[in-house]
Amino acid sequence: MTAAHPVQGTLDDLGTPLADVTFVVVDLETTGASPKDAAITEIGAVKVRGGVELGDLATLVDPGGPIPPFITALTGITQQMVTAAPRIGQVLPAFLEFAHGCVLVAHNARFDVGFLKAACAEHGYEWPDFPVVDTVDLARRTLTRDEVPNCKLETLARHFRTPVQPNHRALADARATVDVLHGLIERLGSFGVSSLEELRSFAKAPTPEQRRKRYLADDVPSAPGVYLFENADGEVLYVGKSGDLRSRVRSYFTGSETRWRAREMVGLAERVRTVVCATGLEAEVRELRLIAQHKPRYNRRSKFPERAVWLKLTVEPFPRLSIVHECRDDGASYLGPLSSRRQAEEARAALHEAVPLRQCTQRLTLTLIDKGKARTCALADLGRCGAPCEGRETPEHYDAHTAAARRVIEGDARPVVAAARTRIDRLSAELRYEEAAAQRDLLAAFERAAARGQRLTALARLPQLVAARPAPGGGWELSVVRYGRLAAAATVPPRAHPRPYVDALIATAETVLPGGPPGAIPAGAVTAGAGAEEMECVLRWLDTPGVRLVEIDGDWTCPVHGAEGLRRWLDHALERARDAVEPEDRGVSRPLR
Repeated sequence: MTAAHPVQGTLDDLGTPLADVTFVVVDLETTGASPKDAAITEIGAVKVRGGVELGDLATLVDPGGPIPPFITALTGITQQMVTAAPRIGQVLPAFLEFAHGCVLVAHNARFDVGFLKAACAEHGYEWPDFPVVDTVDLARRTLTRDEVPNCKLETLARHFRTPVQPNHRALADARATVDVLHGLIERLGSFGVSSLEELRSFAKAPTPEQRRKRYLADDVPSAPGVYLFENADGEVLYVGKSGDLRSRVRSYFTGSETRWRAREMVGLAERVRTVVCATGLEAEVRELRLIAQHKPRYNRRSKFPERAVWLKLTVEPFPRLSIVHECRDDGASYLGPLSSRRQAEEARAALHEAVPLRQCTQRLTLTLIDKGKARTCALADLGRCGAPCEGRETPEHYDAHTAAARRVIEGDARPVVAAARTRIDRLSAELRYEEAAAQRDLLAAFERAAARGQRLTALARLPQLVAARPAPGGGWELSVVRYGRLAAAATVPPRAHPRPYVDALIATAETVLPGGPPGAIPAGAVTAGAGAEEMECVLRWLDTPGVRLVEIDGDWTCPVHGAEGLRRWLDHALERARDAVEPEDRGVSRPLR
């Protein structure tokens, strides 16, 4: 062959051989999960090519704000460690130079790259168009569930027996990720992956099982609604919603679906059942009801609405605040529903600061007190309890505390706010800023719990509410809500008069009976009330721009002195606290009033 006729290359010559690719494996430690409200505390990066380490970069970073205690417990990075560290604006140029012209690798790259991109945007640096490889995606495509139970870095490090074990410090985790990457590349050789281009496309390629089951989406309509994946025995594996069912279901059978559990679910699925809905709100509500009804194994959220907790003012001679899992028609006052026991404990602590109710769990009676058989606790000696168990506080005097607590639970948040602000002011004057911030957080927890309960109570009291919202393509979306439950939904075509549609929808809407306390009825109940999550979906829909109230039966109000009035103040305080730092101890937030 002459020079004028060069030899044609083979397919093996295409792409960049992995042995010639320079990878920069990066890991970050941060103060939280999102770059919107968290910052970087440490960067670790290792540069490798052909299995040889070329260099590393590691530095602590001053986040410019407080490090949450649970982050310190997880990473070991304390406020004192980052006080003298550089800010991220000083670190970025060095990192960008270190990674210039390389391929970025990270374990869960969306997290690390997201923080780095946000930092560059904030400080005016242009983000280079780095090729990115995610070891999580590679592991999901390369390893089976029989080999590793999950794709956490610790699990993969044990599987590949890496010399360095991850410990939630940036450089150690980056070095462990290097060894995991090399182990995965070795496994990928059996799949014929030998170039960078093949490596990047491999994680995005659909599995053979996904390709084989694409036919399950053939009959799915292009409409808003809910879809249910079922196995051969009719068990519901997963429930989801979408504004376009066909497009969403088809995505499960393409390379865009990289979630391990979703791919595993597709392998078990034998059919897809759909429920077409009139509006997006109806689809969201039906999804919640179906998840609560079937409790699919591949759904993570909303499976157990009956597990909500409440703060109860008990009915007994000397009432106390108790955390319970159900509401009864027993004459007690309930605050909630609350999303977790921790939130209930924080709300109870805030209420105890305002009202000196007893905090012991024993059942007190006048007979026990008269006979001196009631147990005492240390709170009485500390002046934190009136000690009715010892007879120091008469039943009549304790009744005043009970009445005050009942007023707070029923909607008057002023005593809790006054007590919290007084305590915050005193702690701030004593320069005890961390304790003051803790009191602020307790007040915020109470505000969230009380405000949620008041919003749900207001909606659950209404026998009927009819509302309309402009539809995306013209016309209107209609909803009929009865006692907090979505009873009917429909759409009005463009340029059609809405009144006949409203009348028809009201006439055919589901009959709903008044239930117990709002949110206490499990989602999916068909005769009374609605679950808390369903009512919150309805409230979010009602809060969207353009919504109009067509008809309302009853008074839709919240307490004048309720917790809703605190929301703007607390949002402002929490936002300012992230930026306010002590000059002497950078990172410790100054409580705001």
